[in-house]
Amino acid sequence: MDALPRYDVIVIGSGAGGGTLAHRLAPSGKRVLILERGDYLPRERDNWDSTAVFVKGKYRAPEFWLDRHGNEFPPEVNYYVGGNTKFYGAALFRLRPEDFGELRHHDGISPAWPVDYDDLEPYYTQAEHLYLVHGRHGEDPWEGPSSAQYAYPPVEHEPRIEELSRDLEKQGLHPFHLPIGVNLTQDEDGRATHSSVCIRCNRVDGFPCLVRAKSDAQVICVEPALRYPNVEMITNARVTRLETDAAGRSVTTVVVQLPGEEARFSADIVVVSCGAVNSALLLLASASDRHPQGLANSSDVVGRHYMRHNNLALMAVSKEPNDTQFQKTLALHDWYLGADDWDYPLGGIQMLGKSDAEQIHGEAPRWAGAVAPDMPFEVLAHHAVDFWLCGEDLPRPENRVTLEDDGRVRLTLDEGNNIAALKRLRHKLQQMLGHLGMHEHRLLSRSIYLHKGMPIGATAHQAGTVRFGTDRASSALDVNCKAHDLDNLYVVDTSFFPSIGAVNPSLTAMANALRVGDHLLERLD
Repeated sequence: MDALPRYDVIVIGSGAGGGTLAHRLAPSGKRVLILERGDYLPRERDNWDSTAVFVKGKYRAPEFWLDRHGNEFPPEVNYYVGGNTKFYGAALFRLRPEDFGELRHHDGISPAWPVDYDDLEPYYTQAEHLYLVHGRHGEDPWEGPSSAQYAYPPVEHEPRIEELSRDLEKQGLHPFHLPIGVNLTQDEDGRATHSSVCIRCNRVDGFPCLVRAKSDAQVICVEPALRYPNVEMITNARVTRLETDAAGRSVTTVVVQLPGEEARFSADIVVVSCGAVNSALLLLASASDRHPQGLANSSDVVGRHYMRHNNLALMAVSKEPNDTQFQKTLALHDWYLGADDWDYPLGGIQMLGKSDAEQIHGEAPRWAGAVAPDMPFEVLAHHAVDFWLCGEDLPRPENRVTLEDDGRVRLTLDEGNNIAALKRLRHKLQQMLGHLGMHEHRLLSRSIYLHKGMPIGATAHQAGTVRFGTDRASSALDVNCKAHDLDNLYVVDTSFFPSIGAVNPSLTAMANALRVGDHLLERLD
């Protein structure tokens, strides 16, 4: 029998976790293989077409999962080199220091992490610099300490958002420049220079970037890693199973379905980074006599504690036209940890990409009369100011992903988990509209951003299904994200999160991948 192709490290997945890890390992000379389920995203005009991206879901995977009642729904997933970072808004926040400790919420406890903010801080800085994050540390009074300033200045507000920032300050609040990963060079007026890769367009949020200016994992990490002769990548390679030695202590074989054939690979270290749902499914599908509940699952936590944030995409209607193009430049965390009328964390508010007429038309059937008939949709879009509200979802063991006997994915989810905080956050925004130059009570859902308003389908911030910890009975991974049950299996996507906080999880996944990368380099040496 021929020997399997062997590598020092196999990385399964090329997104925020896997792509960043491969970038860290690339200069070491170690032989690294990246296995990516999808292909390169095609560069075409539809990348920036609202109807194609949001209404028709052209780039979304043609999958349907089951909810807890057995009803099918289309999840917000896509499979391309770079993973979900191809479509994310590149808002790259650090978790707050308090997020690493135990936090009491209205509906329960957000558990502490086995590491604290100081352990991850140096890697946050490295990730911010690697991913070209533009921002300014010190503007947000509730952020943690930083060992270095952002390498790039904040993306400047356009006039309507600068006015909004001033109006928020008049209310005694503390708006700050949203940290965002873009390859942008600005002139003294904040405009993109002639040599800037980013052109400050209105396609930043939820669209793949046609000019490669968004800091996604393909552009920032995978392509630079592949310039090293010791790094390879196979696309259209869906890993179906991990096999172990007879003792069940080491992964010996990675089984891959390629177009028209099955292939098998081997490595000293195997790293899973398929996204929180698919990483858990891969481990569950790798059950064996030695691991009857699934690989790395002696604790029975794999697939459990699924989290996805409690999110609302909302559109306020400005009294004055909003000519902003690059709108995603402002955030507000005044109620992140609580409010004067609420003893529990509420969450954060940030700007979304600018609504356009196609998105408004896509929402029209859902609004059912909520829009004034004297304001056509095109005018409404011209006056829209778009907000993203983000509250913490709690890690309940019954919120879980499982694999049906027929191979279909079931996502069992309580959609009302800790939702009271998000409702209060929306109320805070609603109360301020008149003071912010908006029509009072004119706050409309932009659920098309969440793929037709199905909360369970909004899986972009998925996390928590293979949590790390120091207790083998309640976690699947140790503090280095190595499986307790195996000697050479690691997980580096957002699966490892014990809690999710109330900010976008991508930067934490990137920082942790750099941290685990340093651990692996030390181990391999």
